[in-house]
Amino acid sequence: MAQGKRLKIGVQMDPIGDIDIVGDTSFALALEAQNRGHALFYYEPDRLSMRDGQVSAAIQSLKLADVKGAHFELGAPMVTDLRELDVILMRQDPPFDMQYISATHFLERLQPDVLVVNDPASVRNAPEKIFPVAFDGLLPPTLMTRDRAALEAFRAEFGDVILKPLFGNGGAGVFRLRKDDENFGSMVDMFMAEREPIIAQQYLPDVRAGDKRVILVEGEAVGALNRVPAPGDARANVHVGGTPEAAGLSARDYEIAAQIGPRLKQMGIIFAGIDIIGNYLTEINVTSPTCVREIKAFGGPDIAAMILDAIEARA
Repeated sequence: MAQGKRLKIGVQMDPIGDIDIVGDTSFALALEAQNRGHALFYYEPDRLSMRDGQVSAAIQSLKLADVKGAHFELGAPMVTDLRELDVILMRQDPPFDMQYISATHFLERLQPDVLVVNDPASVRNAPEKIFPVAFDGLLPPTLMTRDRAALEAFRAEFGDVILKPLFGNGGAGVFRLRKDDENFGSMVDMFMAEREPIIAQQYLPDVRAGDKRVILVEGEAVGALNRVPAPGDARANVHVGGTPEAAGLSARDYEIAAQIGPRLKQMGIIFAGIDIIGNYLTEINVTSPTCVREIKAFGGPDIAAMILDAIEARA
């Protein structure tokens, strides 16, 4: 596309009426696109259809305003071949379940005619808690299994551990179990009610100082936000009580980003969020990374503008 062309940008996301624009990254990206003169179209994942290989959705024109309680206007739904769009932002939140995976297959059919951010095949193949194992030495001691004996052996080795679901998100289902905690067996039973593996991870005391979200754009670390757990809670996620605070990028943050960034860029992951506790990487989020508005609010860079620069360059 010629430089400066007005793009047709589809935003595939959760119900826009339910978002909190103060901290919503999808809103930040769409607002930046609108401010640059691009045309916005909105639809929810449930509106996707594929017939004989042709992918369509009931899309609605979208206009945004940075006004809480009056932040959007939608046009009438129009069933549209999504190849008529130039860019699609795949921004629905996890859980990373079969609906999510199906959406990646649908959107993959649009390539190379449409730039999908992030690349749907790469999103599908890079679950945020599994993908980090591709990079030696970055994760803390971590076990993924449904084997009870293996879980018990891991706990015996490390004592203080975290248990969490492999495809969970937002801090849901994350438990810290100390060495003598008698709830270990009950927790394992609870997790075993689901079909997915369980993650056991050595507890990192450095989490008390914060779980840092570092944003990567085209594989480069560009900003960060620290999230400090509430007293008595091992989870740092903001919406479960963690406190956000300004954060710079440390030498270790840059070192971790340098190891994973080139791979992300090669995979078509324009925008990623990685989580770092102390010296360890814990997750690589490529599905629906967040914290862009919070970083800017704390005086950090305008990452939404950086992401739109990258999208325009690729488109």
